[in-house]
Amino acid sequence: MKKMLYGIILLAIIAVLVACGGQDKTGTDQASDGAAPKEEKITLRLWSHQNAAFQAGNEAIIAKFMEQNPNIEVKYETFEYDLFIQTLQTSMPAGTEADVIEMFGTWVCSYADGGRLSLLPDNLMTYGQAQELFYQAPLDGYYCDNKLYGLPQEFNLENGGSLVNPALFEAHGVTYPPQWTDFASMIADAKKMTEFDGDIMTRAGFNYVTGDGLSFAFFAAILQQGGSYFADDGMHFNFDTPEARNALQLLVDMAQKDQIVDPVLFNDESNWVGDSFFAGNVAIGFVGSWAAGEGMINYPDMVFDYVEIPPYFGTENRFAADSGWGKVVSANTKYPEEAWKLAMFMTAEKENALLWNSNTSTIPALKSLVESPEELLAHAPFLKATFNLLPHGQFIGDLTDRDQIFYEILYPHILDALQGVVSVDEALMSINTEANAVVDSR
Repeated sequence: MKKMLYGIILLAIIAVLVACGGQDKTGTDQASDGAAPKEEKITLRLWSHQNAAFQAGNEAIIAKFMEQNPNIEVKYETFEYDLFIQTLQTSMPAGTEADVIEMFGTWVCSYADGGRLSLLPDNLMTYGQAQELFYQAPLDGYYCDNKLYGLPQEFNLENGGSLVNPALFEAHGVTYPPQWTDFASMIADAKKMTEFDGDIMTRAGFNYVTGDGLSFAFFAAILQQGGSYFADDGMHFNFDTPEARNALQLLVDMAQKDQIVDPVLFNDESNWVGDSFFAGNVAIGFVGSWAAGEGMINYPDMVFDYVEIPPYFGTENRFAADSGWGKVVSANTKYPEEAWKLAMFMTAEKENALLWNSNTSTIPALKSLVESPEELLAHAPFLKATFNLLPHGQFIGDLTDRDQIFYEILYPHILDALQGVVSVDEALMSINTEANAVVDSR
């Protein structure tokens, strides 16, 4: 009996040992051949607006990321631009947004204020470390209340450069490439290339009359005089200053005194700067460098260039800039570690940033791409004209409602002043009153 009892006990012990041998320390089943447990695959969603170049850049980087991280699948979803904005506005309060979102930097703080965005953990990157890597103007759009909510990929620049038509320089005996020593010398060349048929302007020497152009030139001219467009509290505006008056007077004088553009014929609604330049009706077109990228695609037979223009006042080309496109992480993501891994892979790694900026022909937010620009310039040579400007830019700041301030207040009132409908002082008074009303309404 004892021997039989010992045998039964021994068989039981062996059975237990066999059972335990089929599990790891955590109780996870192992394959019978001794292979390591298979890691569970997770899915991250990434949203962006629909733009063929942006999509190509994102898709190329996503493919690299998934190859290096086989346990992560990235589902990339795009939306037509207006629908993208609407989708963000409805999905984020509901908590149904993607894990990673390609967001325009100037929008970031408004979503961060609502608690919709995840903080970039300090153990991944601090704001001080980000300052070493990225230019200040695009980075600061993602820095809200001393907290970092994402990283930029693009330096959005609408000031300091212009499209130029070499054929028109040559036809009017104007030195090319331009030899502008100050803004007055640029105006002088523009006057030589302005053409009239009687009293009707048929070609503008310098077209700067756009919704973005007028606002950014106005802000830059204020900053270059050492002024500010913000009031002392940093929230309200103050356009009742000598610097604002000088800035607007300069814009008005170019139209009324120098007559290098007719703001009735050339504006956002008629002969928009990009259209009029590539139609041959403008010698110098004030617009962001992105227009040169589009021109290379849409007008491959036209010879044109993109050049830096001098500061409006002084010698330093100080300017305000929107924060461009970049990546943020939703506060609702189930996988914050993996989501930030993807966001940083797309923005902070030089090789991937180069891939995105090359595909999109956008100005890099990453300093290292400008310090070693050969490969980028092989794709977008016109970007070189912007490189000297980048260290002088500052984030435009919290305008409360940027588009309302630009397109419903600044542009129409400045245009009225250029067209002689109102005086400089009347325009500034209206801008000051209406812009501050927007601040007070929030």
